[in-house]
Amino acid sequence: MNNFPFVTRRRHSSLVFTAVTLICFAFQLVGTTAAAAEAASPLEGKWSGKIQIPGQELILVVDLAQGASWNGSATLPGLNVKGAPLTEINVHGADISFGIQAMNGPGVEPPKIKARLSDEKLVGDFLQGGNTARFILEKIGPPQVEDPPRSTPIAKEFEGDWKGDYELLAYPRKVTLKLQNHALQPASADFVIVGRKVNNVPVNRITQQGNFITIESSAYGLTYEGRLENGEIHGTLLQGPVEVDLVLRRPK
Repeated sequence: MNNFPFVTRRRHSSLVFTAVTLICFAFQLVGTTAAAAEAASPLEGKWSGKIQIPGQELILVVDLAQGASWNGSATLPGLNVKGAPLTEINVHGADISFGIQAMNGPGVEPPKIKARLSDEKLVGDFLQGGNTARFILEKIGPPQVEDPPRSTPIAKEFEGDWKGDYELLAYPRKVTLKLQNHALQPASADFVIVGRKVNNVPVNRITQQGNFITIESSAYGLTYEGRLENGEIHGTLLQGPVEVDLVLRRPK
């Protein structure tokens, strides 16, 4: 009989300890969640709107995600730019600036964005080549940052050297393309367009489906889509609103 009070007190003490532990954990969890919510920036999200360019309006979609560091991507459908990575993202309170890794080339810097959050809208300037265009973006949802594009292996029929030419604004341009597979890496391309200048086009994605091949350069906002027919690649070169036919043949 003398042992029962001892056992009862011990069980009661254990229950009290467990309850206190759970309550402490709950407070820690609430505190952590509140801190995370407090730390989340209102700049995070998917933003969409129009850039006011004389004579036209360009749609701009920007995804901004806040993690250990900021990251994001930009899409300009009218310029054939999709999911271009953002660079040098700087956030100071309601102000943000970043670059867009697209639409650049020899002597041409990539566009930059400077904006401020005002009345739940992102208002700012699109800057490139000394020109400035105003824009207003509205948040339309959570961020969906595009993954960096990846290339796939290509068939043997596509590998090797190709040449072609086209005319743009009454000026001829010559194209050379070298496609290569690699044992442990995706396919790569050396893509050169020679006009008034020599342009070494940085290719960041090559994909092939059957007889079709797509070669993309997000930096230049350029895409070549072609189909292999009788030993030649018949396709279209797209850069912004410009589309030109381009047939690639094996060099003789």
